[in-house]
Amino acid sequence: MKKLIPVFVAIVLILIVVAAGFGTILIDKYSYSKERADLDAYFGLMEENAVAIILQDEQAEEYARIWDGICYFDFATVHKYFNDRFYEDRQESMLIYTTPDSIIRTQIGSSVLETSLGESEDVGYTIARYEGDVLYVAADYVKRYANFSYSLYEAPYHMQVYTEWNERQVADITKDTQVRYQGGIKSDILTDVKQGDSVIILEEMENWTKVKTRDSYIGYVENKRLSEKYSEEPVPVTDYTEPEYASISKDYTINLAWHAIYSMAGNDTMNELLMTTQGVNTISPTWFILTGDQGEFTSLASREYVDEAHARGLEVWALISNITDTETLDMYSILGKTSTRTNLIERLIATALEYDLDGLNIDFENIGVDAGEPFIEFIRELSIPCRENGIVLSVDNYVPMNYNNYYHRGEQGVVADYVIIMGYDEHHGNSEEAGSVASIDFVENGIANTVAEVPPEKVINAVPFYTRIWETNGTTVTSQVVGMDMAQEYIRNHGIVTSWDETACQNYGEYQSGNSYYQVWLEDAESLKVKLNIMKKYNIAGVAEWRLGLESPIVWDTIAEYVNGN
Repeated sequence: MKKLIPVFVAIVLILIVVAAGFGTILIDKYSYSKERADLDAYFGLMEENAVAIILQDEQAEEYARIWDGICYFDFATVHKYFNDRFYEDRQESMLIYTTPDSIIRTQIGSSVLETSLGESEDVGYTIARYEGDVLYVAADYVKRYANFSYSLYEAPYHMQVYTEWNERQVADITKDTQVRYQGGIKSDILTDVKQGDSVIILEEMENWTKVKTRDSYIGYVENKRLSEKYSEEPVPVTDYTEPEYASISKDYTINLAWHAIYSMAGNDTMNELLMTTQGVNTISPTWFILTGDQGEFTSLASREYVDEAHARGLEVWALISNITDTETLDMYSILGKTSTRTNLIERLIATALEYDLDGLNIDFENIGVDAGEPFIEFIRELSIPCRENGIVLSVDNYVPMNYNNYYHRGEQGVVADYVIIMGYDEHHGNSEEAGSVASIDFVENGIANTVAEVPPEKVINAVPFYTRIWETNGTTVTSQVVGMDMAQEYIRNHGIVTSWDETACQNYGEYQSGNSYYQVWLEDAESLKVKLNIMKKYNIAGVAEWRLGLESPIVWDTIAEYVNGN
C-alpha cells in the first residue's frame, strides 16, 4: 500500500494539472475579452483633424475636418449630401449660393457674406477655406441652405449627421455592458454602455444585435442585455425652406421658329419667311454671338424687327450662341469667372430691355465638362433679372445622353422657364455612318428622358426642317444639308424611289452611282406628324423648328393642327 501512495499522488497531481489546464481553456473560451479597439482605426481616421461622418446609420466614405473648433465638409460632400446649388469660383476665389432673387457671395477665407441685394453679414467664423486645392465649407453655413442636423463628438472626432428622420426602433440597456466591434464575446470593445442607456436597433440576430449608441458608435450588444424594443419618432429639422422659383408659363402651345440671321440685312427677311407659316407665335432671331472671354457678344438686334413681330402677335426670344468662326471660346473662363459672368448677364439684360425683347434663348453648345457647373450657375444667375423683368428664359439642350448630363437639365427645369430639346443631329456632319437626322426613337427617347427631369409643361421639342444627303464611298462618309424642297428636288432629279421606313418613321431612299452609295432619310410632313404625335403623348409645352426657310410650306398645316390641339 505504501508503494501505491506515491503513484496515487502522482495521478492526482496529473489530474489537477489537467483539470487546471482544461479549466483555463474553458475560462478562456467563455470569458469576455477586455481588449479595446483602436478607435482611430475603427473610424479610419488618418489625419489629426479628420472627422468621421456617420450619415443616418452608416459611416460615410467621406470625412469632415475641424479647424478652430469649426467643422467643415469638403465641397464634393456638400454637393453629394446636402445641396448642389453651391458654386465654387476658383478663378476669383469665391463661394456662391444663388436663390430666386439674390446671389450670396463670400470670398474664400472670409467670415463675411454679401448679397446682390446690397446686404452684408459677418457670421463670426470662416465660411469656406482651401486646404491644398480642396475647398471646405463650414457645416453651420451649409445648414443655412439645407435641412440636416449634426452632433460632433471628440476622442476620437466623429459626427452624427441626419438628413432624414424616419421612425426607428430602439431598446434600453438592462445591465452595464459593452458595445463590441463584432457579435461575439471575444470581439474588441468599442465603447461602454450603462444600464438605462438607449440604443438604436439596426439589425437583430440570434444572440447579438447590431446597434448604434447615442454617441454614434455602431457595433454589437448581446440580446440578453437589451430590453424589449420600442418605436421612436425623431423630430425633423425644418429650419430651411426650399425657395419657390416663379416661372413664366404661357397658356398656349408654343410654336417657336428660329430665324437664322447673319447680318443686319437678315432682319429684313422676317416678313418673307413668315408668309407661308401657320401657328407661329414665337420667333427667335439668332442675334447675339459670344466673341470674347470677358463676356462680350456681337449684336444684330433691331427694334424695328421687334416692333414688326409684336404687330404680328409674335413674341421675340432672341438667341445668344457661343458658335463663332473667328476664335475658339474658353467657356470655362467666360462662365466660371464671376466678374465675367456678371458682365455678360448685365449686358444681356440691358440689351433685352433696350429692344423690348420678350425672352432670351440660350444656345451654348459644345461646352466641356469643366464648364458644366459654371454653365448652370450662369443660368441660375441670369434667371434672377429675367424673373424680375418678365423676360422668358429658355435654354437649348442636346437630346439627353450620359455624356451630356453636366448640362444639368433638372436644375434648368427649376430655374428657367423653358427647356428646349434640340431633337436632331442624331447623325451629324461628323458621323462615321449614314443615318437619320431625327429617327422617331431618338426623338421619343429625348423627350422621355427630359420629362423625367423637367416638368413637361416646361419642355419644348425642336424638330429639323432639314435633311442630310449621305454619300458613302469606300470607308469615307460625307453628307450635305438641304432644306425640304431641295431634298425632294434631289430625289426627283436622281429618280430615287422612296418608301416608308417604319423604324425611323421617315421616307427613305437610296441609289448607287459609280463607287458612291447615296442615302436619304427625308424630313417632311409625314415624318413631322409622327414626331408631333409623340409630343402630344408626353403633353409638353410645344414645338420649335430649326430653321425658317428650310421647310416646305405644306408642313405648316401639320404644325398648325398640333398647335391648335387637333
